[in-house]
Amino acid sequence: MAVKLRLMRMGRKKRPYYRIVAADSRAPRDGRFIENVGTYDPIAQPHTVDYKEDRVLHWLSVGAQPTDTVKSLLRGKGLWLKWTLIKQGADEARIASELQAWQSQKEESLKRLEAKKAQAAKEKAKAAKTAEPEAAAEEAAAPVEAVEDAPAEDSAPKDSAE
Repeated sequence: MAVKLRLMRMGRKKRPYYRIVAADSRAPRDGRFIENVGTYDPIAQPHTVDYKEDRVLHWLSVGAQPTDTVKSLLRGKGLWLKWTLIKQGADEARIASELQAWQSQKEESLKRLEAKKAQAAKEKAKAAKTAEPEAAAEEAAAPVEAVEDAPAEDSAPKDSAE
């Protein structure tokens, strides 16, 4: 029996909520499963992933294969790094130091992302302020041009009326 760690869809229409389950690969997506090992909520901002670390590591150790999505969720939480280090035979101290380094690196990247978003918001606000007076000037000039382009009624020939 080939066991997979995969997502099982729950929730209502247009509001998905997933369980991370260990299931036989031949079972349907939302059908029978062996064990529920976690949850994934993509609607929450930011999305939330909760799992039973010891059970996920157990299933990986007995040969369960995660699907691509579950693997990316485990990577996002650092569990896949821990599993890789365990497979390589690393001791607890090395695993803890590697996870600490990974966590600090992730926090730095989040800070850079926030700074980039703040900079983009400042630039957008600045562009809106400079575009606002230009738009007002264009609106003021537009009616004048329309009057100049329109032919005067007095200058039109009145041959048909005579």
